Amino acid sequence: MGSAIEIRNATKDYGRGRGVFDLSLTVAPGEVVGFLGANGAGKSVTMRMLMGFVRPQSGSARIFGRDCFSQRAEIQKSVGYLPGELAFPGDMTGCSFLRFAASMAAVESSGSRLGCKRADELAEFFELDPSVPLRSMSKGTRQKVGIVAAFMTEPRLLLLDEPTSGLDLLMQRRFVELVQAEKRRGATIMLSSHLLGEVEGTCDRAVFIRQGRLVCTASAGELTLDGVMGQLYGPQALQRHWGDGRGRSAVGARSFEGEEVWS
Repeated sequence: MGSAIEIRNATKDYGRGRGVFDLSLTVAPGEVVGFLGANGAGKSVTMRMLMGFVRPQSGSARIFGRDCFSQRAEIQKSVGYLPGELAFPGDMTGCSFLRFAASMAAVESSGSRLGCKRADELAEFFELDPSVPLRSMSKGTRQKVGIVAAFMTEPRLLLLDEPTSGLDLLMQRRFVELVQAEKRRGATIMLSSHLLGEVEGTCDRAVFIRQGRLVCTASAGELTLDGVMGQLYGPQALQRHWGDGRGRSAVGARSFEGEEVWS
């Protein structure tokens, strides 16, 4: 059986070190992979490349053997996508948006409030009130709408870009439960995150990207906080502490009539 995701030497250069460079990555069918990187590391660019929204300047990206750019319309039928930055039509409610998404995915079912039975079940699970206008929703509530839209078709592949952003702790826990259930169903999942617990609770392995380049892969069980931070930001980032150099006066000191008193 071929790879669910296959990226070979893909480069998309936006200038000034932004983008991805000579990126190669494979994900097996049914595998759950955490895609970890700092802000601006190239996670969202990679996700958008896989969805066919941007074309690599060199190299290739394929999903289930299909080219992600030239065959993007066919690929998107089998992919659930949650972007890192959600942009909804401002004049729609959550209900109308999800019904529209269900109709576009051809999964409409009669008697469903949100266009399909699974969307109704997901909204209940995440305690989502979709009757509210999207423009009036909080970030966390909009994130729930995005999650429902991504998962409601039971797709073969899920691309989730920082999926728990804005969710409270209870909803984060429920999201982990949902991903675990999708894994048991046999879905392939690529999930970008900053959160160690989220990756440990859901992923088979973690792939680290820094400054647009793949730096290492580790099994989820091998991850530690310091190890993750070192891969995300580089080992030199862990050597910098508040109080080093000129910042020393702000740590353990208080000012009294122009004098410093160290505790």
